[in-house]
Amino acid sequence: MSDALNELGAHIEAKRPDCVLSWAVTLGELTVEISPSSLVSFTEFLKTDPRCKFSSLVDITGVDHPARAARFDVVYHYLSMYQNHRIRVKCALREDEMLASITEIHASANWFEREVYDMFGVLFTGHPDLRRILTDYGFRGYPLRKDFPTTGYTEVRYDEAQKRVVYEPVNLVQEYRQFDFMSPWEGAEYILPGDEKEAAS
Repeated sequence: MSDALNELGAHIEAKRPDCVLSWAVTLGELTVEISPSSLVSFTEFLKTDPRCKFSSLVDITGVDHPARAARFDVVYHYLSMYQNHRIRVKCALREDEMLASITEIHASANWFEREVYDMFGVLFTGHPDLRRILTDYGFRGYPLRKDFPTTGYTEVRYDEAQKRVVYEPVNLVQEYRQFDFMSPWEGAEYILPGDEKEAAS
């Protein structure tokens, strides 16, 4: 399988040297890195080239590298049911850069791009309806960025007195920050508080 993927990687680089920055087969998977400006033409090539025929867009996701100048990797996963191959395509983006939408080529990109926008804040130009898809209306921040706090910024709860949903700043009292990591499962070598009562009865 890796021979076939190496041949495919070499074919893609030979056909589209204007797009491909690098490619590698690692752990039985082909990964191609391209320049963000060539995303649309490269996606069309992957779909229409007879040796590729990557007709199915499986997923789009992001990876945050806060220390890097090109902070985000936007990662596309494609499947060729005709050739029985999978490929991963990566674009490195700065935080202030936008990426072209590929919804004209793959309709399934619509919700995937909305999710990447919602979770990472990456903007897709030409998207027909780029708005949040997983978080609540008025949500602040992008939850999958590495600098987003694990507690978030806002707590949402239903207020019985007001009979409505209330948004409040997160305020965790100290007692909820103390965690007991001891396991309650049988066979533990230590005695949990209260276990002596069972032994006495």
